[in-house]
Amino acid sequence: MILRFGTTTAAAALAVGLTSMSAQADLLFKPGEDPRFNWESYEALKANDLSGKTVTVFGPWLGPDKDLVENTMAYFEEATGIDVQYSGSDSFEQQIVIDTQAGSAPDVSIFPQPGLASDLAGKGFLAPLGSDTADWVRDNYAAGQSWVDLGTFKGKDGEEELFGFFYKVDVKSLVWYSPDNFDDAGYDVPQTMEELKALTEQIVADGGTPWCIGLGSGGATGWPGTDWVEDMMLRTQPPEVYDQWVRNEIPFNDPKVVGAIEEFGWFANNEKFVDTPGAVAASDFRDSPKGLFSSPPACYMHRQASFIPSFFPEGTEMGVDADFFYFPAYEGKDLGAPVLGAGTVFALTNDTPEGRALIEFLKSPIAHEVWMAQSGFLTPHKGVNVEAYADDTLKGLGEILLGATTFRFDGSDLMPGAVGAGSFWTGMVDFVGGKPADQVGTEIQASWDAIK
Repeated sequence: MILRFGTTTAAAALAVGLTSMSAQADLLFKPGEDPRFNWESYEALKANDLSGKTVTVFGPWLGPDKDLVENTMAYFEEATGIDVQYSGSDSFEQQIVIDTQAGSAPDVSIFPQPGLASDLAGKGFLAPLGSDTADWVRDNYAAGQSWVDLGTFKGKDGEEELFGFFYKVDVKSLVWYSPDNFDDAGYDVPQTMEELKALTEQIVADGGTPWCIGLGSGGATGWPGTDWVEDMMLRTQPPEVYDQWVRNEIPFNDPKVVGAIEEFGWFANNEKFVDTPGAVAASDFRDSPKGLFSSPPACYMHRQASFIPSFFPEGTEMGVDADFFYFPAYEGKDLGAPVLGAGTVFALTNDTPEGRALIEFLKSPIAHEVWMAQSGFLTPHKGVNVEAYADDTLKGLGEILLGATTFRFDGSDLMPGAVGAGSFWTGMVDFVGGKPADQVGTEIQASWDAIK
């Protein structure tokens, strides 16, 4: 595998002295030997002989993530004989726009979120993946229609088609807790939102504090509150209403949205429910979960995405000192099991047979299982063996994805920056500070309306 970093020019690759991988010798797991993997899907790749061919790939992954994707793509190379040329950059979003406009785009580009991919599709810079791929995603991914919807954009002709293939997903709909604290208090993991609210009230009745909630994040203060509201939108409204909200087809001060903000307020604005009464906005989100580990516990639960263990106290053992459960849906609202998260999108920025062959590789279980067995990878692919995950934490997160009936991307990341990374953040600070939800919604909507 020839690797190139921070640039899409071959000359730059030569300048840093990069060399080609030697395929079989560099495979992490020798084909046919590890029973966790679907080696039949690997053998099937050999039917497509791509010896002497090259596919160029550009994405945001550098450092350890670069190593992980290299290790995975090596199986595509070994099975087919193709040469995968991967280039990573921390300025991907800016560079891919330059490259597509200059006519020098790679065959395949990896977008950290679908918004930019949608923009480029509308300008004619992406090639549609076709109805067969849409059908495959619908049939083979849990909540498959959700992934088709998320990867479907309007092309230059205004027609909607599947342009994006999701691969490598993150989960946000999680509640973290200490199993020992739950066991000592006799609490069970709630299975529904009704049970979660009842547990919240029970903890208060028992003299404890149910939640650690912190919105502080320096210049980005407020963003954890947007995740709460997005999760509550998915638990109080059908997914199509969530989509309308994200697209500004219903305003922020619509009763449906105001209701979701107030659902967040049920937890965050009750001083008996939080460990920092009156100071939720000032509490840094990185410090907030530490209350789970104090003795006696300063709180029993913390809602946050799958990355939060990075901020747990040193020495915390997952599955022992800390664990998680799915942030549940209302049993009485019959909205299934929605999951909020994020993910990377593969798209064809130069329509070549080699690029399409790479997309086909991503459909194979082996393309998922090899990365699953390393770190930092979750997939909704129903055909993978969950035992391939590197640890029980990843396996549990993966099972939440497989149990989803609806998946939706983080809404604030899809909104214009002035809203999703601006007034929505500050609106959450205002809300936990005492401003009514309908007023907060009206002010956020005014900021959206002001965008020219």
